[in-house]
Amino acid sequence: MSENSTNGHLVHVDNVIKNFQGPAGTIHVLKSVNLHVREGEFVGVRGPSGSGKSTLINMITGIDRPTGGSVNVAGHKLEKMSENELARFRGKHIGVIFQFFQLLPTLTTVENVMLPMDFCRMWKPSERPERAMALLDQVGLADQAHKLPNTLSGGQQQRAAIARALANDPPLLVGDEPTGNLDSKTADTVFTLFNDLVSKGKTFLMVTHDKELAGRIPRIIEVYDGILYEDGKATTEQKQ
Repeated sequence: MSENSTNGHLVHVDNVIKNFQGPAGTIHVLKSVNLHVREGEFVGVRGPSGSGKSTLINMITGIDRPTGGSVNVAGHKLEKMSENELARFRGKHIGVIFQFFQLLPTLTTVENVMLPMDFCRMWKPSERPERAMALLDQVGLADQAHKLPNTLSGGQQQRAAIARALANDPPLLVGDEPTGNLDSKTADTVFTLFNDLVSKGKTFLMVTHDKELAGRIPRIIEVYDGILYEDGKATTEQKQ
């Protein structure tokens, strides 16, 4: 199932097409796009609503499948995997950070962080609480470990979600507007944490509408009308 990554790239999106069938016919959401992300890169994805950027993220995380082309993440060809295989793959290899946190309200903060470990059976059961506490300490939330999510501030909930994304030590982190629900000061604190994770070797792919934060990301991909652009040039594979 797995293949070795090549040239230090963790993510390979090759000639990916994504079409949806609508009432008026076929909607071409991604138009034969290409994107390669190296290990340890921090990449931002920008574009207007409906441009295809969320669909691109869904291709990379295996939440959705391409109509054509290939997606290879950490040496795994996602389009070749079953739904069960994809679920296990995501749990071990990709940490997803959402705009609205998606913490389970009936679990404490530390229990939310342990959840991916339980799901993927990573680490020994006796080791999971200690690991979860260490991750919460890493994001500055150890003192909130036994509180329910609704007692935390927005920034605290997002940091808890980051700790949860790190639970199984995935090589790739994906943030879908992870600062979009935060005030500017808290967003800056969370962004600083993202930079720290990249400096420690994580690969980070972040969708953002925030122009100020985007200006601080080393590499930016723009998505317009289903086409990816980098440095003003389209990455679309032109078909004859």
